[in-house]
Amino acid sequence: MNYRKTVNLPKTSFSMKANLRQREPQFQKRWQKMDLYGCIRKARKGCPKFVLHDGPPYASGDLHIGTGLNKILKDMVVRSRTMSGFDAPYVPGWDCHGLPIEHQVLRELGEGALDTPKMDVRRRCRKFADKHVKAHVKQFQQLGVMGDFAEPYLTLDRGYEQAVIELFADLVAGGYVYKRLKPIHWCYETRTALAEAELEYKDIESPAIYVKFPLGDDVSDLFPELGDEPRSMLIWTTTPWTLPANLAIAVAGMAEYSAIRYTDPNTKQAEVVILAEDLVEVVMAKVGIESFERVGRCRGDRLAGRQYTHVFYGDRVCPIIVAPFVSLDDGTGCVHSAPGHGREDYETGIEHGLDVFSPVDEFGCLTDAVPDFMGMHVFEADPLIIDKLAGMGSLLHAERITHSYPHCWRSKAPVIFRATEQWFISLDHSGLRQRLLQAIPHVKWIPGWGEGRITAMVSDRPDWCISRQRVWGIPIPGFYCEHDGELLLDADIIRHVAGIFGREGSNAWFTKDAADLLPEDTACPRCGGTKFRKETDIFDVWFESGSSHRAVLRGEKAERQGLRWPADLYLEGTDQHRGWFQLSMLPSVAADGQPPFRQVLTHGFVVDENGEKMSKSLGNFISVADGLDEFGAELQRLWTASVDYTDEIPASRDVLRRMEDPYRRFRNTFRYLLGNLHGFDPLRDGVPTESMREVDRWALSRTATLCWDVEKAYADYQFHRVYHRTYAFCTVDLSNFYLDVIKDRLYCGAKDGVARRSAQTALYVILNSLVRVLAPILVHTCEEVWDEMKKMFPSSCSEDSAHLTTFPWVKRSVSAGIDTMLQLVLADGGATDAWDILLKPLGKKGHTIFDLRDEVYRKIEALRAEGKVGSGLDAKVTLYGQEGFVSNMSEFEDDVESCTLSEVFIVSEASAEICPLGQTPPNATESDVFLDVAFLVEPSEQPKCARCWRHLPSVGQDAEHPELCCRCADVVRGLS
Repeated sequence: MNYRKTVNLPKTSFSMKANLRQREPQFQKRWQKMDLYGCIRKARKGCPKFVLHDGPPYASGDLHIGTGLNKILKDMVVRSRTMSGFDAPYVPGWDCHGLPIEHQVLRELGEGALDTPKMDVRRRCRKFADKHVKAHVKQFQQLGVMGDFAEPYLTLDRGYEQAVIELFADLVAGGYVYKRLKPIHWCYETRTALAEAELEYKDIESPAIYVKFPLGDDVSDLFPELGDEPRSMLIWTTTPWTLPANLAIAVAGMAEYSAIRYTDPNTKQAEVVILAEDLVEVVMAKVGIESFERVGRCRGDRLAGRQYTHVFYGDRVCPIIVAPFVSLDDGTGCVHSAPGHGREDYETGIEHGLDVFSPVDEFGCLTDAVPDFMGMHVFEADPLIIDKLAGMGSLLHAERITHSYPHCWRSKAPVIFRATEQWFISLDHSGLRQRLLQAIPHVKWIPGWGEGRITAMVSDRPDWCISRQRVWGIPIPGFYCEHDGELLLDADIIRHVAGIFGREGSNAWFTKDAADLLPEDTACPRCGGTKFRKETDIFDVWFESGSSHRAVLRGEKAERQGLRWPADLYLEGTDQHRGWFQLSMLPSVAADGQPPFRQVLTHGFVVDENGEKMSKSLGNFISVADGLDEFGAELQRLWTASVDYTDEIPASRDVLRRMEDPYRRFRNTFRYLLGNLHGFDPLRDGVPTESMREVDRWALSRTATLCWDVEKAYADYQFHRVYHRTYAFCTVDLSNFYLDVIKDRLYCGAKDGVARRSAQTALYVILNSLVRVLAPILVHTCEEVWDEMKKMFPSSCSEDSAHLTTFPWVKRSVSAGIDTMLQLVLADGGATDAWDILLKPLGKKGHTIFDLRDEVYRKIEALRAEGKVGSGLDAKVTLYGQEGFVSNMSEFEDDVESCTLSEVFIVSEASAEICPLGQTPPNATESDVFLDVAFLVEPSEQPKCARCWRHLPSVGQDAEHPELCCRCADVVRGLS
């Protein structure tokens, strides 16, 4: 008789071949058609809220795989919180204004760009942004990201623009806003001011020069030993182009300064230079002067007030001042100060009544205020300035050094400090800086070092420059009296403009006259004039995106979209401590008294396998589109879940390709579970836990442990722990043990027998747990699994989508299937003391019975190689040990035909005997992992069952089926 047809082989339509790139779009189309996001919102209505506020990417260019990782992480957060029973809406957003878009449009316009009317440029920019938003939406949805893509937030929307202006009005009303001539980081390539967050630092080589500024005042009272030789203050600088703007020399008040006499190597004349005593030896060695003498010393604050003559302009007499920023770490301790070209120089200059002099234009060229170098770019002027100093005899030494220098993150050009009229938010008005520092510890920063990082940044940052000299953005609603130039900055007028923007958009600023934007009867408070001109600057895009909490999380639209203020979580790259996190918190604390977020989570940068930053020029760039075309969404999502995102994240095609094996493991596990549950109805066939086989209850216990671990991992946003814990469960607990153990019962047991149904009950619990545990990560695959489950278990899997379910540990008002069974397992652990022994450390160094099992396997493999057995089922295992060990093992023995100890070792026969090591059979093997334990593996002498292939004493006892064991004979008889 052909007994193969009597075996319960797996049966499922769930294919092992994923065909991800074909199947994923089908699921996405279905989700959009059924409005899955809307269905989830309805299902979670009234549940506790959890709001992740999306940081807006620029609506330009190809999406980098790092942007894809960011969106996938957010999606995992939202999905896992949703499945944890929260109402977790997600509204994606885009930063649609700013230089990246305007720069691209101007490039497309070519030579005629500068002559193009502003409104034409703005219309083209809007069209460009709209196009890229649509492209990004499509790609994010292809990645399986779920959210309100039908109504995202865009910074160019009228309602958003209105909210930005209203927040600005609140800051004006609070006295935080001012406009002033002040040095800021300036990009001469894009001709605009830059925020701290728009800088990136690179090493460059610069000139470093030691220059003598001749003293104009007599200092012999400070240095009595001086003769009549020329005397100078010796400064050191790495920016020779700023020397024409020099207005002071700063010294350290408490430091000692020495007058050094030496012989000039060129003129052979004696000269005296003054510099910090602590730096004398270093500087003299650097400039190559071996012979010198000290002719006096005084403290720095005694030099204050003395005057010197500018090195280029003899009619410019400048003061020596004391400044707190003077360092004795390098240079000479005498700092060349140009208030128009440095933050600290500016602050000290204001304190001492110095002018803010910046003879550099928007293109980075020196102006007619510097006749000798007029029209030259500052960096081109450097060598000529050095040559002039040398010709004048004022250059003591010149060299080149490599140091870190700020660059524009868009143009990649080195930036300059240049004083211009700009708008600022004061960090120290009304104690704002201190209020920010007090608010930071009340936010949960993940990882924890983020708190220290942002604290340091807020402590040291300058006032925020919020203006830009561009076209594409939200205009700053300032007005100037045409009669006397008085700035009209009034919160009520700004709110009036906000209302216009809300109705017509910010284009109204460019299409309407000032009179049409102002309330009626507006007059200049100083002269009474009624004619005004409009501000031409726009807001920094960081001010726009930093206002998103006001524009998106508040108001009628926010309420309709299920959002609230403050957000529970902001999640972005680690660079946003100085960007979006900080620049969202600043206006929120100023205007609303607290940060706009409760938690902040950061992830590292995506780099290639060599740790190099990805770029198209290096050929290591991977776009989201590339990843989708080559790997589909599921592998990118699995890769995202597998990495510890708190550090740099390696990515390459090989890295993504390596996710194929783990994905196949998960998919094969699902397929095995589905195939062996064919014909099983959990309501009809499910076995109560108290009646289940011990090994099946152990499997439920392991499933419960998995759920506990994963619950905490999801709660802590540690998706790599979810991935690794679930992968280990599928590989170690299931594939390497449990699924092997129960294979005989599943395939050869009676179809409706309690032993088989017990195993299937466990498989059902495992399947229903796994599909939900992995649903936030493998969104398409788990939906495919759920489709199979709906067909197989319509009474217990009634939701239309896996993403409408909850995690196994979330209590619901459902009394059937998994939701009752697993809750019981989670409550009591599921396993009895006997099967706890599987995990209990019994051997040397904490080894368990699984380690002993591995030793037995190796012996079976050796017998197989010798041709003595064909498989483990041809073998018999006898364990020898002390009474306690044997007592533990005997817990597994029910009867000869269903010995669970044989299930552990997957052999036909297994038993344990009390026997000291010295008395064991000579061919027994001493265990390496268990003390005083040995085992004997030998071919079974029992006859082999032709159906289950086990060697059992009952084979041949059934007259009707003499080649079968009693169990198999009864099963086959029951089929006829």
